[in-house]
Amino acid sequence: MQKITELLSKGKSPYHVTEWTGKQLQEAGYEELKLQESWQLHAGGKYYVRPYSGMVAAFAVPEQLDRKTALRLMLAHTDFPCFKIKPNPEVKTKDYRQLNVEPYGGMLKNTWFDRPLGIYGKVVLESEHPFAPEVKLFGSEEPAAVIPSLAPHLNREAGGKQEYDMQRELLPLLGIEQDGDVTENFFTDYLKEQLGSEANEVLSYDLFLTNMDEPELIGSDKKLLSSPRIDNLASVAAIVETMCEKTTGDSLVVAGLFDNEEIGSRSKQGADSSLLKDIIMKIGAAFGMAETEVNDMLRGGFLLSIDGAHAVHPNYTNKSDITNDVILGKGITVKTSASQRYLSDSEATAVVMQLCKKTDIPYQVQVNRSGMPGGQTLGPIVVSYLPMQGADIGIPMLAMHSARELADMRDYQALVMFLKIFSA
Repeated sequence: MQKITELLSKGKSPYHVTEWTGKQLQEAGYEELKLQESWQLHAGGKYYVRPYSGMVAAFAVPEQLDRKTALRLMLAHTDFPCFKIKPNPEVKTKDYRQLNVEPYGGMLKNTWFDRPLGIYGKVVLESEHPFAPEVKLFGSEEPAAVIPSLAPHLNREAGGKQEYDMQRELLPLLGIEQDGDVTENFFTDYLKEQLGSEANEVLSYDLFLTNMDEPELIGSDKKLLSSPRIDNLASVAAIVETMCEKTTGDSLVVAGLFDNEEIGSRSKQGADSSLLKDIIMKIGAAFGMAETEVNDMLRGGFLLSIDGAHAVHPNYTNKSDITNDVILGKGITVKTSASQRYLSDSEATAVVMQLCKKTDIPYQVQVNRSGMPGGQTLGPIVVSYLPMQGADIGIPMLAMHSARELADMRDYQALVMFLKIFSA
């Protein structure tokens, strides 16, 4: 349980997620590589690469690597719905200091009111070399902003199915201006103060407002996990836990943790790029494998796209499929879709089922209610350029994309157990 709660607490931006992941891997004996350098790999070795600040890949090499080696891929994403702070964000309304923000991903807007919000991400500073600016990981460590609700006395639609104007109604409050404290660039001044007097000029940033609530175990049996960012940091934590305990086996095991899934994956650090294929090709080349041999290994491999699954909501059972129930605490979920928004087909689903049955791991099958398409995962994107068998799996959740989500620790433990068997 420690890794998941630690990551849910510390992973307040994709860059903090990959920073935490790198430290975990190093402690487990993984060697860091650079994508633009030549790789000298060894049989039985464990390695990781962080090509961009929001993406990391790790792999464990078997004692023998050739076209017949079993390839096992585990994929998840490091990002989550939140607010992104715009450039020149200072907004002064009366004497209130507010920030101009935009939504990142498909958030449940009404859940973000009255939450303690921290500022996390990266700040880019001026340097001597134009093509190599200085990049600093940034975290406020304490709540810095809040989006206060409008009292129901002033809003007769409060509590109803209200739509919110993102540009007007969800601007966070950073502070209140006092006499003699007038400044136009109060956010820039805040960053400089946080970074320290020796920091160079702030040129740009990727900063997010994220919920500072801590994860908690709740319910009569303390098995329910209530926390921000369960989607999809629970999957990241399970993969990292699996890779850290990995010992040399017969399979080439590759974990890919990508950024920008919540906004479509179309970025240099997203799953809809050439990064994953480049990394696998580079592994093969380090062992003298030709491209055709690596492709043969890919076609014989198996991919797991690991993301949160929709559980049946007890207050909205009409929103779920009528014959396929998915319940918290009943095991990992295999996700299927006729439209291939999820990757699993009948053969891949059977593979997951058989692995679960052999080791008594509980599992469920999720299909969206007809007429409700659901979201798309990394799986269908990746197999479009790495054609191989694979399945979409994850832990069931409630309140997905809320500022605070709900899952069950028993499902997380089942997922970790399954990934260890899958990657053996």
